[in-house]
Amino acid sequence: MQKTISNLQPCFLSLLRAVAGLVLFSYGTQKILLFPATDRVPPAWSLSWTAGLLELVLGFCVLIGFKTRPAAFVLSGLMAFAYFIGHFPRGFFPAQNGGVAAILFCFVFLYLFAAGGGPMSVDAAMKNRRAAAA
Repeated sequence: MQKTISNLQPCFLSLLRAVAGLVLFSYGTQKILLFPATDRVPPAWSLSWTAGLLELVLGFCVLIGFKTRPAAFVLSGLMAFAYFIGHFPRGFFPAQNGGVAAILFCFVFLYLFAAGGGPMSVDAAMKNRRAAAA
């Protein structure tokens, strides 16, 4: 059983990357593309709008596994920044200040920065193509 789970670990890394990227990408589409529709539209060039643009662009990069490490590093910092600027002032405990998602995203993206995109990513496909060409 342990060997089977260990063999699946790279696939689960790719799955974690894709799901985290998709969820963050959806936050970006809501802030920038207004889809799905929302009542809270950030003003253009505001801090929230800029965060939405990063979520949209870098979230998509993480979703497909393109330049995963640098994108995840920036997103990890963005989520830490979002927590300390937007949530922490409302209280110490994440369950009370609404910052649970920001903390989880911060550490998931920090892990993806360290681990990379996994075998089912554009990064892996580009690496395999370069290795085959050499």
